Amino acid sequence: MRQLHLNLFIYTCGHHRAAWRHPDSPVGRLGDVRYYEELAQSAERAKLDAIFFADGQYFGNVEDGPQWFLEPLTLLGPLARATEKIGLISTVSSTFQTPFNAARMLASLDHISGGRVAWNVVTSMYDVEARNHGYESMPDHAWRYERAVEFIESAKKLWDSWSDQAMVLDRQGAYADANQVKPILHQGTHFLVDGPLTIPRSPQGHPVLFQAGASEQGRHVAAQLAEAIYAVAYDLPAAQEYYRDVKRRILEAGRGVDVPIMPGLVTYVASTHDEALRKQRELDELLPTQTSLRQLGMFVGQDCTAWELDAPVPKLKPLEEFTGPKGRYSTILRIIETENPTVRQLLGRLAAGGGHCTMVGTPDSIADRMEHWFRNEGADGFNLMPPALPYSFNDFAEQVIPVLQQRGLFRTEYTGNTLRDHLGLTRPQA
Repeated sequence: MRQLHLNLFIYTCGHHRAAWRHPDSPVGRLGDVRYYEELAQSAERAKLDAIFFADGQYFGNVEDGPQWFLEPLTLLGPLARATEKIGLISTVSSTFQTPFNAARMLASLDHISGGRVAWNVVTSMYDVEARNHGYESMPDHAWRYERAVEFIESAKKLWDSWSDQAMVLDRQGAYADANQVKPILHQGTHFLVDGPLTIPRSPQGHPVLFQAGASEQGRHVAAQLAEAIYAVAYDLPAAQEYYRDVKRRILEAGRGVDVPIMPGLVTYVASTHDEALRKQRELDELLPTQTSLRQLGMFVGQDCTAWELDAPVPKLKPLEEFTGPKGRYSTILRIIETENPTVRQLLGRLAAGGGHCTMVGTPDSIADRMEHWFRNEGADGFNLMPPALPYSFNDFAEQVIPVLQQRGLFRTEYTGNTLRDHLGLTRPQA
């Protein structure tokens, strides 16, 4: 029976921009690996597919709260030792990394974890990131995606540079069979990589490849190469449009695989709807207006600090003219078109999750909506984005997951040991 896939997206103190201001927030523990171990263990007890870490290459206004702390690939090492079954996903920037370094680190982590690692490939977005890596400004969108495709292809070649039978371990003879360890001799537009990799093939063959992209190029790359996909959709019609389009592209690519699509999901859960709304208001009221306007300016690519809060949102440029990250921008345009909010109302809508779907209510009502998306081509699962950690996730794990399990929509036990097992993905042949 087909079931939901659920990942926990761990982001500092939570996805609400004011979560760190809450008196119960773990803001003082962001450098403590035990904080992340506890979250990972909670997610494993709830039988989630994986935990996920985003990454960024710059820090914005330091007064606004935490954005990044521990480097995520480094963090996966101790988390692999603190857990047994749950998948471990880290973001890797193809714009600033090299295929050899990334392939080596990810294969190492796949060995350490016993086959539970995935990488979320991103192209990076902002000029402030580029200037930390030797670029005057961010290269254009087409260049970044071209590089990303070559990056992915090079890493996969490196993982296949050792066959599954390469290890001999003959103490009187060879360590490995030289005929089954081959250089890749990759010479492309962006990378020169001879290979082979310095580490034998890992338990999953290839760490699982996640990808998130809403632009035309992003959808094309997802359909051609991704094994699981993160999506942005603030309502079911938007989710269905993306889901149906990308699934069609996957079929047309002739891949013959079921690639799970997981939109982001922010939830406020309580025994009554009014109590859930109170939890949402409690965080919204902690957020300074100027912080919200700065965040909005980052999303729409212009200075919003002088916008009148109780006036309609000023006219924004059409999607095809916007040069920044298009997924969230298209979501903002859809919110404006559908809800016609004031600036203040839009800020509240974006405070947690930046335009991802938000569900507020009782365990049954949230499970109802999740099931409706799942059964109506909106999602194969969700990337959970708790507004405040750890308690928003605990609310979901303790109240919503049992309802999903009772309905047969989510596992009660793990049936495999690798992330590929959890996601229903086959192990690639070398």
